[in-house]
Amino acid sequence: MTIREQLVDQIQDPDAAFNQPAGVVRPLQLQAAQALFEERVGQIPLLRRRADEAGITRIERFDDIVPLLFAHTVYKSYPQSFIDGNRWDRMLQWLAALSAEKLDSVDVNGVHDVDEWVERLHAAGHHVLVTSGTSGKCSFLNQSRSDLVRKTRHFKYATGWPYAVPNQDREYFFLGPMRGRNSAIEAAQIGAVNWARPGHAHALTDEPLKIADISRAAALRKRMAEGQATPREIELFEAEAGRKAQDNRARLIDLAQAIFAHRHEPIFVLGLWAQYMTILELAREQGVPDGDFHPHAIVKAGGGVKGVALPADYKERVTRFVGNVYRPANYGMTEMASLTSRCEAGRYHAAPGLIMLVLDGTGEKLLRPAAGGDALVEGRFGFLDLLLDGRWGGVITGDKVTLDTSERCACGRFGPVLLDNITRFAQIGEQDHIGCAGTIDSYMRGAVGGAE
Repeated sequence: MTIREQLVDQIQDPDAAFNQPAGVVRPLQLQAAQALFEERVGQIPLLRRRADEAGITRIERFDDIVPLLFAHTVYKSYPQSFIDGNRWDRMLQWLAALSAEKLDSVDVNGVHDVDEWVERLHAAGHHVLVTSGTSGKCSFLNQSRSDLVRKTRHFKYATGWPYAVPNQDREYFFLGPMRGRNSAIEAAQIGAVNWARPGHAHALTDEPLKIADISRAAALRKRMAEGQATPREIELFEAEAGRKAQDNRARLIDLAQAIFAHRHEPIFVLGLWAQYMTILELAREQGVPDGDFHPHAIVKAGGGVKGVALPADYKERVTRFVGNVYRPANYGMTEMASLTSRCEAGRYHAAPGLIMLVLDGTGEKLLRPAAGGDALVEGRFGFLDLLLDGRWGGVITGDKVTLDTSERCACGRFGPVLLDNITRFAQIGEQDHIGCAGTIDSYMRGAVGGAE
């Protein structure tokens, strides 16, 4: 077994994995990073280009990883004209430049839209993930079958830590669609595999989430923000959005009844803050009191507050409503398969398979605490995820984080840990300036010979 496999496999004992002394783990992570780099540099054209430009032939320090990281925007660097013009062969060529696996077996003949293109990839064993495309374009990230297997295992032990480990014996409720290739849907599907009693996973809808619909909506929102959408386009968009919101509210009401019926059992519920507020309102109408859930129920909430009118104390209200239940939390993203998990002290711990890096604002320099000074380091989050086989796991994100490099977390376990104050470097519609992004995008355009 390789050092990399040993580090990734440690998640099977989460209490140990999230409590590793940095002095023990960091040297092993460097060795694993070098072995992974040596393997991937011959497989992924963009990684070879980044290594050549930076003069990196070996990873001997954590600083050596930084020039090898990809800006998160690279996964949406394809020319939009490829999708608009149904050039699925060119989209395949673009994805191949970011993939460790060959995509030669993917048949794109007769593909009519982006959803069918993604399904063809999945049929060939490439479990591509798609992001929501809030910036106007969706990201596409390749992952292998083995990635999905290891990711499912990682989620099994990381999702409920430090409170519970799944045993496939719960009523499982996801307040969203359970079908589609979106990363949030995949996480919900993995949750159902790990936590749900067979046949007892409940979703907001059985209708699949279509990437083409997401892309159209995101593109129109972008044009609306830029003042380029026509009044008729806006009218139709708002009417459709209103219809979907009404349909989803009706579905949420039905799902809430099932949640209320099982609230005295150790259920698992995953949803957005605004959805929980709707469920809370329904509970008031039906006389369901605060704190009436089983103490071993798991309730996870997050996101879904942009553009939604919620009271200032919405988190406190939801907390009172669900009462003394398990409230685990994780920090992660589509690009990262190895979730971090929040301890009882409200800090996020990483298992040994994830190398956390804090970078300067441009993503070009590794930051460290000042000698003899504060143990906190604030900057842009970067990482190298050792779990991944389908693509290079090194990414510069758009998140601003604070890393506490103290030897011990406030919970008593070993650090370093991330504080629970994670924000974005740029808001939607703003330009996020990552130093390497322009160079990477230029290379990718040249690699596929496309233009917007």
